[in-house]
Amino acid sequence: MVFEPPKRLVRALGETAPDGDDWLEKLPEAAQQAVALRELTVERVQVPGGRSSLVVLVRTADGTPAVLKLAPGRARPEAERAALAHWGGRGAVQLLEPFTSKGVLLLERLHPDVSVRSLPEAKALLEAAGTLRRLWVEPPADFPFETVTERTGRQAEAMRARAQVDPEVAPLVGLALAAREELLVAPPEHRLLHGTFRQSKVLSGDRTPWLAVGPDPVVGECAFDLARLVRDRVEDLIAQPSGAATTRRRVKRLAESLDVDQERLRGWTLFRAVESGVRAGRVGRPRDAELLLEFAGWL
Repeated sequence: MVFEPPKRLVRALGETAPDGDDWLEKLPEAAQQAVALRELTVERVQVPGGRSSLVVLVRTADGTPAVLKLAPGRARPEAERAALAHWGGRGAVQLLEPFTSKGVLLLERLHPDVSVRSLPEAKALLEAAGTLRRLWVEPPADFPFETVTERTGRQAEAMRARAQVDPEVAPLVGLALAAREELLVAPPEHRLLHGTFRQSKVLSGDRTPWLAVGPDPVVGECAFDLARLVRDRVEDLIAQPSGAATTRRRVKRLAESLDVDQERLRGWTLFRAVESGVRAGRVGRPRDAELLLEFAGWL
């Protein structure tokens, strides 16, 4: 079988490595080797798939449905492996191989075409929040993960640089950076976080109804993780005449349901929305940038 990377993956990797690298060029051969090494039977490449990895639906030698995932180093697949091993299937997809080839993960098969996003909005938020709560555990000793301080520090540098050449985003960038500085002073807890949690990252499973996939793990306070969920379906929020009020109610409801400080959640939601909006503008996605920055302005 020829392992053709989906267009979505090619486009997304082009955004994160505009000068290119040889990972995509080597991907078909790497996938063939990973399949042969594990004696897997390939069913199909998942399309449209993710933005940072090739996902292949396979069966193991004994017929067990599984997922083979290949990701470049900049997607931090080894951190994902470490987080999934630490969670041990509690709230998240389970590793079928704890240690294996670099950049290759063999995972339990969920239902890849059924995410919590398929539910009505209120129910989807409830189920997603319940799944996220299960992931917030003490990190392992000597954890191999970035901290929120480290990750947002890198992001803050890119935001400042963008604001210098794009005066229109400068006011929101200033507010977001000020919020970050205040939030980093005294975080209320240190937990292992999913890092990129949203409704589409929660898939239907057989062990439990919903399980999280695709973490980009980070260690820090829970409000940082929940902040990405606040803006889910941002395009629908922007289209509503009452979008700003709905957003503020969502912040309040999610904070109360997960025992997170509402103001801290608002602050991290602002920072993450502005960071994503600035990044979208930088890589040539002006519509996404416009939506995210308008959303941020409501906070």
